[in-house]
Amino acid sequence: MGINRPQKVANGVSTRWVSVLCCASFFFGVIVINRFWPVPDPIKRDEEVLYLKKHQSEVLNPAINCEKKDASIQAGDILSQVSQTHDVIMTLDKTISSLEMQLAAARAAKGDNEEGSPVVTKSGYENLKERQKVFFVMGIITAFSSRKRRDSIRDTWMPKGEKLKRLEKEKGIIMRFVIGHSASPGGVLDRAIDAEEELHKDFLRLNHIEGYHELSSKTQIYFSTAVAKWDADFYIKVDDDVHVNLGMVGSTLARHRSKPRVYIGCMKSGPVLAQKGVKYHEPEYWKFGEEGNKYFRHATGQIYAISKDLATYISVNRHILHRYANEDVSLGSWFIGLDVEHIDERSLCCGTAPDCEWKAQAGNPCAASFDWSCSGVCKSVERMEEVHQRCGEGDEAIWHTSF
Repeated sequence: MGINRPQKVANGVSTRWVSVLCCASFFFGVIVINRFWPVPDPIKRDEEVLYLKKHQSEVLNPAINCEKKDASIQAGDILSQVSQTHDVIMTLDKTISSLEMQLAAARAAKGDNEEGSPVVTKSGYENLKERQKVFFVMGIITAFSSRKRRDSIRDTWMPKGEKLKRLEKEKGIIMRFVIGHSASPGGVLDRAIDAEEELHKDFLRLNHIEGYHELSSKTQIYFSTAVAKWDADFYIKVDDDVHVNLGMVGSTLARHRSKPRVYIGCMKSGPVLAQKGVKYHEPEYWKFGEEGNKYFRHATGQIYAISKDLATYISVNRHILHRYANEDVSLGSWFIGLDVEHIDERSLCCGTAPDCEWKAQAGNPCAASFDWSCSGVCKSVERMEEVHQRCGEGDEAIWHTSF
């Protein structure tokens, strides 16, 4: 009754043996850990810590140095990348323009015998290859009855003879009086222009029947013909009763030379005239909304310039571009839906003296002068010499102006 016996667990193993097995397992575990998982050497551990700190310092310090030391280099890299991107864009624009020009030349060649097509005697590709690269082409719109107006311009602001050739060679400026043919080709009117051309060599003849109500069509054909003949940065249209300072025109255009699609002139938005019989009547007035509405913004017709891409656009699409009664409205309408920069250049619409004189004295010389009341220089044949003396930039200015 009083004798103590070893206690047994439920499965018959005594608690003494359980304790022995636990102790044996512990010591076995210690032996295994020491054999296969040695404790790191304290020296090596310190080296690893130092290495991690050094690596962390190397990661952080360059960021600080970039901000302090290389800020200018980073800015230069960004500017360089922007410049390279701009160059790529400009190259693509030129490539597209070249392809469009090939299409325009091909269409012009195909429609050579059609009324309203540019006069092209060779294949479109050959004509494209032979185009002269110039700064700008200035087309002076004239009529059969305007011989005295043309002479007044030749005697004042337009070089003639050898000087006209020199202007083309040295400055890349092409100037031509623009005219079509009469309703009966080869008649007395056409022969008179042929004789004048033989004398002065300053005409651009269009495959177009002359007529006052055909100015929109004439303007369209002028740009198409000029684009097919010359590879210019700009194409200008000017009336034959406007005074022009060529040096100022060139300087004005040069400021916009890097822009692909620009429309430069004195921008206006006059009323749409619905009443029949009045000057500048618009038969299609109803397209512009209610009576009394104004036109969209467009350049006044006395003088304006468009860049090569826009002239090419006109040439390519001339068969489907709508022509309104007023030529300047027609041109403005062709650009309304395009990504075009309209530049309101007030130096292209100065008045004659004393307006042009006051502006020159104030440091704002005029590129072109005319009288608004006459939509040109009033009595231009008699007054062009006077206007040239008072509003002109000097006959030698064009030769000393760099573009």
